[in-house]
Amino acid sequence: MSDEAMQVAVLGGGSFGTALASIAADNGARVRQWLRDPALAAQINREHCNGRYLPDYAMNPAVVASTEMAEVLEGAQLVLVAIPSKAFREVVRQARPWLHAAQILVSTTKGIQEEGFKLMTQILEEETGFPHIGVISGPNLASEIAQKQLTATVIASDDPETRTWVQTALGCDYFRVYANNDRYGVELGGALKNIYAIAAGMAAALGMGENTRSMLMTRALAEMSRFAVDQGANPMTFLGLAGVGDLIVTCSSSLSRNYRVGQALGEGRTLDEAIEALGQVAEGVNTVRLVRDKARQDGVYMPLAEGLYQVLFEGVPARDMARMLMLGEQSSDVEFILSREDVQQAHRDSGGQDG
Repeated sequence: MSDEAMQVAVLGGGSFGTALASIAADNGARVRQWLRDPALAAQINREHCNGRYLPDYAMNPAVVASTEMAEVLEGAQLVLVAIPSKAFREVVRQARPWLHAAQILVSTTKGIQEEGFKLMTQILEEETGFPHIGVISGPNLASEIAQKQLTATVIASDDPETRTWVQTALGCDYFRVYANNDRYGVELGGALKNIYAIAAGMAAALGMGENTRSMLMTRALAEMSRFAVDQGANPMTFLGLAGVGDLIVTCSSSLSRNYRVGQALGEGRTLDEAIEALGQVAEGVNTVRLVRDKARQDGVYMPLAEGLYQVLFEGVPARDMARMLMLGEQSSDVEFILSREDVQQAHRDSGGQDG
């Protein structure tokens, strides 16, 4: 890495992409940000503010916004792709003519593509075939980052160069960047926790207490890691920022979009009404359906995801779903210590019941 200013491109004009663009500029990088909306790009350049997503955040004035992909990507050494999962592949394809193999390509998106159950870095690999690919994930509420509250994130890649570049570009006194080489586990954790944030919001709206919330989060962590390990992730990743760290913040904060959707559902609104009231993408809604279907296909036990699916897509009232979950089986606590199968066998041997 040379002493010259790093050149960073951020694709996406949402809250997290905007915060990362400004952090990189604060660290001395030359930063360009791509947006679809000409009016929003003009506002960033004129007022150094993203009025739609972070209206109270004073961006570093060195960030230059543009709707021209070629202009944004020219000379970029690090490219942060902060695009919602539904449009992620489309935007990467749009960017592809100006991308090259020496660049560091990093997804900041917590979602799953329906076709083929693909994570965003897998899409980056498929569309580019480049070697330097990573993902940023963790307990990162953009509004708190904008307030420069102490925050930590994870850069996950099996490529040391990718990890180093991102730590250099974004690490500062209030935004700490930790490294991990389990890219799949970190990325899957970021997508899965959105499911359980919806459940936590529902629980809050139903008046459930702190004991219930604690139980919900720890059972969610067990469910997340069970699914991720079945898909090839390292269970230890879920003890870190991208697992339990991200789960805690999204299950505890009304700043989380997914939490707010769950809250609206718990108050008796329909899914359409909840999404309309939010006014932004809540990745967890689509993730519930994808993960529930994948878990059924692969035979992974995921009662929380199944229950949420019934509330979101089959019209089961949130209160009824909560009651059904409490009647579910009492199995093992930490499956990597005592397996669910061993507990079930012990029940059968003693003539007891799973429930």
